[in-house]
Amino acid sequence: MGNEAAVLIAALSGRALAESARRGGYAPLVADMFGDVDTLKAAQRHVRLAGGLATGIEEHDLIDALQMLSKDREPIGVVYGTGFEDRPRLLQRMAERWQVIGNSAGVVAKLKNPQSFSWICSDSDIASPEISLPQPATKSGWLVKREGGAGGTHIRPADESADLRSAVYYQRKVLGAPVSACFLADGERAQVLGFSAQWSSPTAHQPYRYGGAVRPASIASGMADKLTAAVQRLVAATSLVGLNSADFLVEGERFWLLEINPRPGATLDLFETNETSLFAQHVAACSGKLAAAFDCAPNAKAASIVYAEEDMASVSVSDWPDWAADLPVAGTTFKAGEPVCTVFACDLAAETARKLAEKRRQAVLSWTRTRNS
Repeated sequence: MGNEAAVLIAALSGRALAESARRGGYAPLVADMFGDVDTLKAAQRHVRLAGGLATGIEEHDLIDALQMLSKDREPIGVVYGTGFEDRPRLLQRMAERWQVIGNSAGVVAKLKNPQSFSWICSDSDIASPEISLPQPATKSGWLVKREGGAGGTHIRPADESADLRSAVYYQRKVLGAPVSACFLADGERAQVLGFSAQWSSPTAHQPYRYGGAVRPASIASGMADKLTAAVQRLVAATSLVGLNSADFLVEGERFWLLEINPRPGATLDLFETNETSLFAQHVAACSGKLAAAFDCAPNAKAASIVYAEEDMASVSVSDWPDWAADLPVAGTTFKAGEPVCTVFACDLAAETARKLAEKRRQAVLSWTRTRNS
């Protein structure tokens, strides 16, 4: 790879970050849980983490992996993605050895604590749903969420049975269309790159499981201005840095901020272009250099997660089309509910792109069923 600066990447899935890092001129040293074919192609070095999505990233396993990856190299730091929302201690451990290029453990802990997040929203004049730490007297109209959860699998209606073995809180259910703002921040200011609309891929026990997203979201310019202003106030109040996202519910002229994802997330692929590297812009923003605004590609783009509907083995890697990513190594087996891959679709209109992504998701499921029958 030449003399590119080495950078550590840690996430449940590191593929999107690794590809963007490559595009930005970095040598990615990746630790993630999947070791997908396209991740291995983008990474200069890779270590697959033990465990699984249910248990999350283990502290000693990750630290050992990062030390192995950085052996004989001096990386500029470590960029983290999904998987650290409930692990500020692990972020602190990483910061003791490497420069963390992203939000500090303290910022993540503050934003992922439901009470402090609610206070921040109130102080910043941003509407957010009512929360309750004790169980409400009447559970109808409330959701129960696990603190630090991500991906929607931890959210359930409060009046249904829930796993209370982990720390949970209750959030008043509000109506609205889910809209996410992808933004860069330098600790004081924010630059909103755009808005995407999300949808769920529900199961009987996980009604809010993340299904996918499409850019751009269909919102009026006035609402986009309101959401942008809310993001600006949040950044000023919390000193957020780098690439982040803010999840809203939008209903008519009103909106509610549900949460801040204080790291690069699932919509990075939707806003990345061939001319820009959001990874490089993330690194720059973390050092106080906010990039000039850029236009996203004119076409709409959608991404959909393909979850296994039954236990199965993977198909041959050579069979995957070019609109699929996060490609499993040949011979990988899947349990029902586990992510198999991601599919993308582009079109002039967002709704058409979303429908094409759904069609491709169904095609992959049909294809894998045929190959494993």
